[in-house]
Amino acid sequence: MSSVAVTGASGYVATWLVKFLLQKGYTVKASVRNPNNAKKTQHLLALDGAKERLHLVKADLLEEGSFDSVVDGCEGVFHTASPFFNDVTDPQAELIDPAVKGTLNVLGSCAKVPSVKRIVLTSSIAAVAYNGKPLIPEAVVDETWWSSPEYCEQMQLWYVLSKTLAEDAAWKFVKEKGIEMVAINPGMVIGPLLQPTLNESSANILNLINGAETYPNSTLAWVNVKDVAHAHILAFENPSASGRYCLVENVAHFSEIVKILRELYPTYKLPEKCADDKPFAPTYQVSNEKAKSLGVEFTPFKEGIKETVESLKEKNLFKPPSGV
Repeated sequence: MSSVAVTGASGYVATWLVKFLLQKGYTVKASVRNPNNAKKTQHLLALDGAKERLHLVKADLLEEGSFDSVVDGCEGVFHTASPFFNDVTDPQAELIDPAVKGTLNVLGSCAKVPSVKRIVLTSSIAAVAYNGKPLIPEAVVDETWWSSPEYCEQMQLWYVLSKTLAEDAAWKFVKEKGIEMVAINPGMVIGPLLQPTLNESSANILNLINGAETYPNSTLAWVNVKDVAHAHILAFENPSASGRYCLVENVAHFSEIVKILRELYPTYKLPEKCADDKPFAPTYQVSNEKAKSLGVEFTPFKEGIKETVESLKEKNLFKPPSGV
């Protein structure tokens, strides 16, 4: 089996991707910021096949050339590394530079290496759906949509802006260099955690079961982490894969998630009311026809929520109320 590289390998989606690649017999070169940080690498080294075929390589998104040794000799490169958090004080330094410069650094390394046949970029529905067109039940978001940087700045959607600029820069770069690339654009990712630390998207579910008084008045697109990891591999292995793929199983308001949690865990203390008195943010549609044509099979939303909660309990990130 050939060698492939995964950047930001200790992350939520990336760890599942590494797990599935190892299962399929690939040799994986995995970039991490500090290979000696056991908290960030232990869960990777514990994966089946890691001993034989996983190589951890030190690399930093903002250090030019630091991915040369990561991608060297690889046929496929999965670029998943990009910061994701909402509590931002300096959007340029914390989100935009690592996303945009980091992506161009990784692609720059790929351009030097003749073995690289295809790059799979982990983008986001964030780079697709936010262009000022109203997200209402009649709206059907698909791969032709692009988020508007002007709109993102105006609304101070800094993470959305970072993903939009990074994907746009990536397409321009690969077009100019004649490199093959496919982009995966998942919604908010839920499902089991392999890494020991809490990630931003799982925190959305944890907050609801951890005694929050209210739930956010927000509607988001959701998808299971295992489906996202599989989609990356399908995008690499399928010669006809091209362009972008929106990965969304369900678009749901937080009230809907609370309802599902109440059915699954009737004894948990769950928020009773919304964070504000405004009308609920409407739901909208995201087409997943293109993803299905690639062979992606979607895990039902309710199952993903249950997997997330069970995983949070197993990792001791959540202690159920006593007597449960």
